Amino acid sequence: MGVSLKDVAQRAGVSIKTVSNVVNNYQHVTPQMRAKVQRAIDELGYRPNLTARHLRKGRTGIIALAVPEFGNPYFAELAGAVIDAAARHDYTVLVDHTAGLRENELLVCQGFRSHVIDGVILSPIHLETEDLMARSETAPLVLLGEREYEAPYDHIAIDNVTAARAAVRHLLDRGHRRIAFLGSRTGRERQPAHLRLRGWREELVAAGIAPDESLVIVTDGYGREDGAAAMAALLDRGERPDAVFAYNDLIAIGAMRTLTERGLRIPDDVAVVGFDDIEESRYGATTLTTIAPDKEAIARLAVDSLVERLSGEPVAEPRRPRPGYRLVVRESTASRRTPDPGQPGHA
Repeated sequence: MGVSLKDVAQRAGVSIKTVSNVVNNYQHVTPQMRAKVQRAIDELGYRPNLTARHLRKGRTGIIALAVPEFGNPYFAELAGAVIDAAARHDYTVLVDHTAGLRENELLVCQGFRSHVIDGVILSPIHLETEDLMARSETAPLVLLGEREYEAPYDHIAIDNVTAARAAVRHLLDRGHRRIAFLGSRTGRERQPAHLRLRGWREELVAAGIAPDESLVIVTDGYGREDGAAAMAALLDRGERPDAVFAYNDLIAIGAMRTLTERGLRIPDDVAVVGFDDIEESRYGATTLTTIAPDKEAIARLAVDSLVERLSGEPVAEPRRPRPGYRLVVRESTASRRTPDPGQPGHA
């Protein structure tokens, strides 16, 4: 048989209740008593029965994370951060893939596997405020991503407009004036693509430059192939920019491939900035300057919000914290001889 609370209590010379208080991290235990019990736990190798603990609270110990696509490295990296954050609360994460389909997002929103999970962290693309307002499922829900909603749920998202402005400002500071935006979308003005395009426009106007809408390219998707095609379309119609701000790193990487194939030098002929700071951006033949959202902070805030609402304690009105970001300058905008480790963004 395994080590029990009673065994730990006998080793430490305290009551079983005191050991339980330490194991459950209750705050009223003195530091000295906590240290005494922890020594006994370490010496005996005691491991709490997390399943039993959650069941006593009427919980399963499992939370769900639903993301649009696994093929985008950003979501894979974010999922890893959420799993790490949840582990600190003794929660297991069930990761699901909505494929960016509205019907799947509605399924998650309205009661995704409610018999096996305690709460949901959802990164939606197609849901509207009305969908969220109509939700009848009682399991706590926390939203991720940059779409804007007026619904009574915690929503964790960076400020896309100011982050995009930081990217464009960096290009302007490097002397670029014909700055293209790759990755625009049609419809739904509060999508992330529209917010980043808004930041592109605002920063150009602030610099006294009229935004050239011929340099804005709509893409079908957000992958490398979309970036490559968008860059080719721009060059084919004779609209060569001197810089590119891409909706995300994958589009930027695709655009860089086309530029290289056309014999254009990066950054000498065309500078490129992406968004997301995925691992691939750090290891290409030309490393990519990018906006780096604080993925660890996003994950921590999302999990903490969910766990707080699961605690049963009164919680304030829905919160919309703004995690920070950094502009990370690499070879796609700067000389190999003058790397810039990154500039902090403001939440």
